[in-house]
Amino acid sequence: MDDYLQGVEFLAFTPHVIWILLILAGLLTVSALVSGSETAFFSLSPGEVRELEESDTKQSEAAVRLLEDKDRLLSTVLITNNLVNIGAILAANALIDGLVVFGQATVLEFIVKVIVVTFLLLLFGEIMPKIFAAYNTLSFTRRMAVPLLSLQRLFRPLSTLLIRAGGSITNALARKQANLSVSELTDAIEIAEADSDDDKKMLTGIVRFERTEVDQIMKPRIDVVALDREATFAEVRETVVRSGFSRIPVYEENLDDIKGVLYVKDLLPHLGEGDEFGWQQLLRPAYFVPEHKKINDLLEDFQKRKIHIAVVVDEYGGTLGVVSLEDILEEIVGEIADESDIEAATYERIDDHRYWFEGRTHLGDFLRVLELPDTFLDSVRGDADTLAGLMLEIRGEFFGEGDEAAFEHLKFKALRVENRRITKVEVMLLDPEDPDISSSDDGGN
Repeated sequence: MDDYLQGVEFLAFTPHVIWILLILAGLLTVSALVSGSETAFFSLSPGEVRELEESDTKQSEAAVRLLEDKDRLLSTVLITNNLVNIGAILAANALIDGLVVFGQATVLEFIVKVIVVTFLLLLFGEIMPKIFAAYNTLSFTRRMAVPLLSLQRLFRPLSTLLIRAGGSITNALARKQANLSVSELTDAIEIAEADSDDDKKMLTGIVRFERTEVDQIMKPRIDVVALDREATFAEVRETVVRSGFSRIPVYEENLDDIKGVLYVKDLLPHLGEGDEFGWQQLLRPAYFVPEHKKINDLLEDFQKRKIHIAVVVDEYGGTLGVVSLEDILEEIVGEIADESDIEAATYERIDDHRYWFEGRTHLGDFLRVLELPDTFLDSVRGDADTLAGLMLEIRGEFFGEGDEAAFEHLKFKALRVENRRITKVEVMLLDPEDPDISSSDDGGN
């Protein structure tokens, strides 16, 4: 033991040492408060957050402002804590040097300056304040809100730089992880023993959800029920009854000039009005979205705006169709049928090898019905979103009734054509082992 203490000499207290001790105590106090703040702010329950929002005190308002940008709040806490801890380590080192001369006792010097100082810093600056804050989240949050808001303003340039640098790295890693996760989840669903086919379809829909774009699920322009802004009130009532829809777009001159959306519930107080009634005053603003918007982002928009329908437009501002909240939900849970759905089913199974489809059937629905992979048609679908569009992409020219086209082990036959538009299709499942299939893959009759 004497060998470890050889050359150790204790020095007397001086005013300089006392000042260093006071500085160290102050830095440890700041470290404890900031560390506790991190636990308090990020442990608030929804009820406590609501209590802060409903309070009109200066402390609560500051806390709400901090919680509006949690990334910046966290970066401010970490910057402050690291700076204070570095200062505390330097102050502790200076204090020890001012009180003790270790001489040849290098092992003891290491133990005191590294292990003991680290232990004390963690105990008083991290562990104890975080435990206390975890049990007093609301009071700790209020006490530290104003000081943290001032620190956030002070360190704003540095925190902005760190957020952007960290965000770019995090986003790159997140995209890579997301791609891996989607692939892994798809494979897992295929081999999993789901309770039913419906369960497996729902899980597959959830996995596919974030990759699906609006134009893949929208109701195309040609199927959109809309009202002319110059229509009489009698025509409006007739269209509402005939369509069964609760929200109808309203246009001026043509569908490329949507002026708003008529909510049928807004008509209820005015059902007794005459044809001269100015129903146009009831229009609500239309929400326009680009065709390639992801439906998970659109769902968030619907939730924030508290709306159920959007108009899908192309890059030139032309109307491509409409998409509703029901269309989005059907991507997960499958077809939702209710008393307002008056249209016939989009497909009918004839036997094990033949189906009848509506030409307007979306390709995503078509693939799900036949239980084919999402990527099965990627090489031939081009810009097509519907089964009729796919047939045109395969054949490269318009169809007459009875004309056929084929791809892989599927044969498509146009059963009904109206004004060059394929409205009904027969799909035949051929034997993949049949050598004649390859000769029909060119899309000919």
